[in-house]
Parts: sequence; structure tokens; C-alpha cells
Amino acid sequence: MRQIVLDTETTGLSPQSGDRLVEIGCLEIINQMPTGETFHKYINPERDVPIEAFNVHGLSAERLASEPRFVEIVDEFLEFIGDAPLIIHNASFDMSFINNELQMTGRSFIEAARAVDTLLIARKRFPGAQNSLDALCRRFGIDNSNRIKHGALLDAELLADVYLELMGGRQPGLVLDANLDRRKSDVAPVERRAPRVIPLSPRLTDGEREAHGAFVGLLADGGLWSKP
Repeated sequence: MRQIVLDTETTGLSPQSGDRLVEIGCLEIINQMPTGETFHKYINPERDVPIEAFNVHGLSAERLASEPRFVEIVDEFLEFIGDAPLIIHNASFDMSFINNELQMTGRSFIEAARAVDTLLIARKRFPGAQNSLDALCRRFGIDNSNRIKHGALLDAELLADVYLELMGGRQPGLVLDANLDRRKSDVAPVERRAPRVIPLSPRLTDGEREAHGAFVGLLADGGLWSKP
């Protein structure tokens, strides 16, 4: 099963107010294991970056001026994600920005049903607890020491680890099965032989046999023992 872990950075909180994407980071997972395939782009938002947003991700308008616009990377982005489910923390936020950008380039919306919201999953598992990405990293012992500021690809990598923990951790079943099959193939088959039958030596002496015959002879008509 192919899934895409996705994160974005923006100029603000609301695409309806004119805020735009400034960064997209995606990471591919197949069968709940990261493959190492990624998609990462900085984006020229074609507008200023408020100081509040800059303090979060450290991306200024000057820094982004030489980066491609979303319309220039949209086809590559859509090709990378394909039709895979999208693993997103607080999915409604990122999806609103992505769909706003898609609409501006004349592309179709991505259906909300494609998004798997790890924030909602975490809230169900840990009701009343802090469920930010940093809090979940601490809960699961995931090293996020490099997360001095938000970054889309770094956050996607951390989210991939968090998602796998929320789903029960990495499943080693296929690896174990493969090792087991290999061990079985390395063991030579054991030849099974029928057990050797050794006849027992007689336990009655000649005297005991004669005494038994005499006793049987005393029975009426010899009893069953005398019949052939």
C-alpha cells in the first residue's frame, strides 16, 4: 500500500485571506515503511511573508523570490503524490492551502477523503493530552532535536515516524517470514526410518510351560485353552 506523508509551510493561517504556500515536503511510504523517495520544493508565494510566519519557518520573501511559483511545480507535485492517501497532521489546514493553489492553476481539488489526519488519530488515542508534532515525538521517543524551526520535509520525516507509531510501530512480519524461510531452506531434510524391531527372548521355562499344560488339563473339557 502506497501512502504519502505531506507537510507544508505558508505565509499565514488563511488562504481565503490571501496567504500562500512557501514550501511543500512529501515522503513516500509503502507497506508502512519509508522508501526514501521524497518530493521537496520551496515556492515563491508572489507576496510578502509576515514576520509571524517568518518566525515559524525562517523563510523570507527575499529568500523565496528566486524559487519557482506553484504553477511551475504543480505537475511534478501531482505526479509524485499520484492517487495515494495523504498522511497529514491537522489535514484540514494543509489541504485548504493545497486546494487553493490547485484552484488558482485550474487544477481539480484533492478530495478531503484522501487525507489521513494524524492529529485526529492522536486525539482519539490520547484524549486530553498534547498532540502537537513535537509532543508526539516526545511521547514516542522520536529525536526531533534538529527541528529548531518548522520545515516541510523535516516535519514530514518526523510525521512518518509518528504515524508508524500511531499505527502500532513498524511491522517486521515480512522480514521475519523471509528469514524463517531462508533458515528452513538451509536445514538438510532428516531421513526418517522405521524403528528396528528386536524380538524378545522367551520368558517361560520348559518347567513352567509343562505345569501350565497340566493345569489346563484339569479343567472341564480342557476349557478354551485346549481348543485349536
